[in-house]
Amino acid sequence: MIQLIIIACYLGLLLLLGMMASRFFSGSKADYQLASHSIGPFLLLMSVFGTTMTAFALVGSSGEAFKEGVGVYGMLASSSGIIHSLCFFLIGIKMWDLGRRNGYSTQIQFFRDRLDSDKLGLLLFPILVGLVIPYLLIGVLSSGTVIQVITSGAPGQPETGALPYFTGTNGGLPRQIGSLVVCGVVLCYVFFGGMRGTAWANAFQTIVFMVLGVVTFSVIASKLGGQEGLLDNLRVLGEKIPESKATRSEMSQSKFLTYLLVPLSVGMFPHLFQHWLTAKSAKSFRLSVVAHPIFIMIVWVPCVLIGVWAASGIVRLPPPIAANPNSVLIFLVKSQTTAVLGGFLTAGVLAAIMSSLDSQFLCLGTMFSTDIVSHYAGKDRYDDRTQVFITRAFIIGIVAITYGLSLFEPRSVFTLGIWCFSGFSALFPLVFAAIYWRGLTKAGAYACVLTAIGVWVYLFRESGYGANGSYTVDLPLGGVTYETMPVATMVLASTVALVVVSLVTPKPKAETLAKFFPTT
Repeated sequence: MIQLIIIACYLGLLLLLGMMASRFFSGSKADYQLASHSIGPFLLLMSVFGTTMTAFALVGSSGEAFKEGVGVYGMLASSSGIIHSLCFFLIGIKMWDLGRRNGYSTQIQFFRDRLDSDKLGLLLFPILVGLVIPYLLIGVLSSGTVIQVITSGAPGQPETGALPYFTGTNGGLPRQIGSLVVCGVVLCYVFFGGMRGTAWANAFQTIVFMVLGVVTFSVIASKLGGQEGLLDNLRVLGEKIPESKATRSEMSQSKFLTYLLVPLSVGMFPHLFQHWLTAKSAKSFRLSVVAHPIFIMIVWVPCVLIGVWAASGIVRLPPPIAANPNSVLIFLVKSQTTAVLGGFLTAGVLAAIMSSLDSQFLCLGTMFSTDIVSHYAGKDRYDDRTQVFITRAFIIGIVAITYGLSLFEPRSVFTLGIWCFSGFSALFPLVFAAIYWRGLTKAGAYACVLTAIGVWVYLFRESGYGANGSYTVDLPLGGVTYETMPVATMVLASTVALVVVSLVTPKPKAETLAKFFPTT
């Protein structure tokens, strides 16, 4: 019960933060969607990092390390640290500059303008929304699982859980109810606080989950290792990791290398684009570019190690936990810490989950009101008050759809995340070419988008709609079969389509090129 009370207090604190942010709301659309471009370096770093560190990074990485070993860190975390910062530098600053000069609020505005194509927006809108919804599902599913595990009693003993009348979950708050509560809290502070409330909440939650994450790691290492110092505990625990989990020997080099394309997805995240536009100046990006890789290491290393320790037999996992890798991290938090500390540490895990949900909800509402309603009804038809109302109404709809989908049989958080990110990575060539290649044509952009989503749908179906978590695209060459991640096929196909079609179709207008590639 203590854990449940602490979680309730934390969620109440977030609601209070959202209410405080709403007091600074000027009532304008720009203020609600972009915080009036007022976000400085520190708040930009914390909000962008909080947005990119999702349940995938905490719950998913520890669960995948439990299954596959420490190679999970090399697959994604080490490459993400470099590629994310490169994207902030090469794409983020450029987008911020173009957005400020041309008054953009969304990615689709940029692409319509850059490629002189109104219908490209209609094509991109459902694709971007469709790719963000699985991203949202990762958070909604994980939050419910975390709350259920931390509040449940020992296996077969619901009377020892926080809520004994839920016998089916051993006295734990059922996942469906926990997810509903988290959705409601995030919806409230996004609804009232807009981008300013989201940025404040993200910064606060990033600090919470980083500090509590380090505490969690130290406490669990001390309890499992049984030594005095942290380094001694790490040494003892490291010696107990089985050989199969200590290397990536069970993963082929080709599969490992093609994993490195997954982090390219940040270049096309629509919610990250919106956060970039909130920056006060281009200098605000400096801190994010430098500190982001360090922050990734601080979060990922403990999660991966905890997952590997759980797989080493040091601690006995009940069969339901071992069968559900998504619950490994929170089970160790619960079993290796006190009730009070476990409650705070759970709040830290929820902080990481919610810090990405809020940005995604707000982004989709902004896209609908800007790219669909205002674009086709006329920019001046509705006043700012009405446009903010439309944004909020669409956010409520997206929250309801996401929650409804979360009630179905959950997939692995890690697998769901990989497919979602792979789809965004497949669109990366579009944004990169739009910024740096004068030869990109409207037809080339259409070819890129249609190829990316077509290949994504085909491969997703081939994987059993994500049911086969180890699905790869196998290439037989010279008598050797090379395993590759689906993202490699997607990126290659969309890039080829973009380049080939652009080379054989009419070039963009001179005035368009002059606008995006000024000579002085």
